[in-house]
Amino acid sequence: MAGPPHHMTGKDTGCGFIGAILKPKHRKPPQVPRLQASKEHRQPQVSGNHKTTEIIYTGFTKPIAKNPPPPPPATVKTKPVNIKPTYDHTPSKSALYSVSQITNISYTKQLRKEPSFTSSELSLRVSVRRTPNSNQIPGHLGNLMKKKPDNTRLNGKLGNIYGNSVKKPDPEVFKTIGNEKYKQGRFDEAIKLYTEAIGIDSTVACYYSNRSAALISLGKFIDAILDCKIAIRINPSYHRAHYRLASLYLRFGETEKALCHYKCSGEKAESRDIAKVQAIKAQLVTCSEARKDKDWKRLLKESKFAYSLGADSSLQVHTMQADALLNLHRHDEACSSFQNAPVVDVNAAARLFGSTVTSNFLTVQAQVYLASGRFEEAVSVALRASELDPSEEVFVVARKTRALAKARANGNKIFKASKFYEACKAYSEGLEHEPYNSVLLSNRAACRYKLGQFERAVEDCTIALNLRPSYAKVRLRRAQCNAKLERWEAAVQDYDALNHETRDDEVEREFLEARMQLEKQHVANAKDVKLIDDCNTEEFGGFLIAV
Repeated sequence: MAGPPHHMTGKDTGCGFIGAILKPKHRKPPQVPRLQASKEHRQPQVSGNHKTTEIIYTGFTKPIAKNPPPPPPATVKTKPVNIKPTYDHTPSKSALYSVSQITNISYTKQLRKEPSFTSSELSLRVSVRRTPNSNQIPGHLGNLMKKKPDNTRLNGKLGNIYGNSVKKPDPEVFKTIGNEKYKQGRFDEAIKLYTEAIGIDSTVACYYSNRSAALISLGKFIDAILDCKIAIRINPSYHRAHYRLASLYLRFGETEKALCHYKCSGEKAESRDIAKVQAIKAQLVTCSEARKDKDWKRLLKESKFAYSLGADSSLQVHTMQADALLNLHRHDEACSSFQNAPVVDVNAAARLFGSTVTSNFLTVQAQVYLASGRFEEAVSVALRASELDPSEEVFVVARKTRALAKARANGNKIFKASKFYEACKAYSEGLEHEPYNSVLLSNRAACRYKLGQFERAVEDCTIALNLRPSYAKVRLRRAQCNAKLERWEAAVQDYDALNHETRDDEVEREFLEARMQLEKQHVANAKDVKLIDDCNTEEFGGFLIAV
C-alpha cells in the first residue's frame, strides 16, 4: 500500500473529534519469525548489483532453488544490509519482500548443512515450516523421526512368536512312546522320553516310577531308588512305586527298609515277598558271624548263599565274599567277584546305606585293587574310606595301602637304573606289609632273575601264580627261570599254558627251544635204558624201564 501524499506529510488532518477519527493509523509490518543461525551458517549480504535468487520451500526432503547463484568469493567481507522501512507508519512492498527473502535465504542455507541446534530450535523450525502432509518428513531431520514398524508385516516373518500361540506339548504322549520303547527293550530311549515328560510336568508320580523301571533294566539301581523315592513323595499312596522300591532295597540287602515298603504297597506284596525278606535277613546275620570268627571258608559259602537268595546287589554281600577270597589267597576270584558289584556313587551310597557299610565296601575294594596291581586307585579308595569311617581297622588298611604303593614306586625307579639288588630290597620292604602281593612278588622275581638267583625267582613266581593263576607275565618269568635251570619239562608246561592263552612269536620261539632241549634230554636218558629179561617180560608187558 502506497504512503500518504507528499503535501500532507507532517500536517494535521484536523482537530478535535473529527481529527482523531480521520488521522491515519500507523500499521506495523507483519511479524516474520527470524531464526538465529549459528555463526558458521550466517552468510553476509553482498552489496552491489548481485541479484538474489528466490528460494521456494515446499516442505519436501530438499528445498527447490531456481537458478542457484554461485557461492560468494571468500575474500569479500561485507556488512549485512539493514533494511528499514521508508516511513515509520507503513513499510513498502520491496522492504517486506527483502526481509522475507533474506529470511528464506538464511534458513535454506542452514538446511544445506548439518545444523547443530537445540530441541527448542527444532520445535520452532518444525512449527514454522510445517507442511500440510504430516507424513512427509524433511530429509534434514535424519533419523530423529521414523515411522513405527508395521506390526502386520512383522507377524508374518516372526511366525508363531507374535502370531498364533505355541501349543504346549502333552507329557502323556512322551510317556506312551516311552512305554513302547521300554517294551521293545530300548531302555535308553525310554529314559529320555520319560525325562521329557518330567520336564513338562514334574508333578506326576508315574513318570518317575516308569523311569526307575528302565533304570533297573540298565543296572542303575541307585538312580532307580532315587526316582522311586520322588514318586512316593509326590504320591505317598502309590503302591507300585512302594513295591518297586522294596524290591530294590531287598537286592541291596536293606531288609528293614524293604519290609517297610512292602507293607505300604497294598495288595501288590505277597506272602512270598515277606518270606524272602526274612530269609535274606537271617542269612546276612549268619555271614556277619562267620566274618567275626574269621572263618573264611564258611563266610565264602554263606555269602554266596545270600547272593543266590536275591541280595545280588548288596554291598555287604560283595564285601564279605571278596574279603573271604582275599584271605583264602584266591585273588583272581576276588577280583572277578568285585567286578560284579554295582557301581555306586560314594556320597549317594553313604546317604542310602550308611557310612559304615559304604566304608567297609571301600576298604575291601582298596585291597582288591592292591591284589590286581592298581596301586594308585587303591590309595585313593582307602583315603575315601577313612574319611567316611575314621576307625582303627580302616586306618590300618589305608596305611598298608600307602606303604605298598610307595615300595612299588621306589623299586620300579631303582630297577630302571639297573640297580637290581637295591630294587629287590625295596620290593622286599613292601612285602613285609603284605607278603601275598602278586605284583611285588613278580617284580622281586625279575630282580632275582637279573641277579642270577633263578631258584629264588622260581619261588616268588610260584607264590604269585598260586595267588593269581592268570598272571601271564609271572608264568613266562618262571618258564625262563626253569629254562636257565635246565628244568625243561617244567618250562615246557609253562610255555604250553601261555600258548593256549595268547599267541606270541617270542614265546613260541622259546617254547620250541625248550621242547628241543627236552627231546635231547630224553635221547640222552635213553642210553641208560635196557630191555627187561624175557622172564620178566610177561609181568611188565615188555615196557622199557629207565635205570
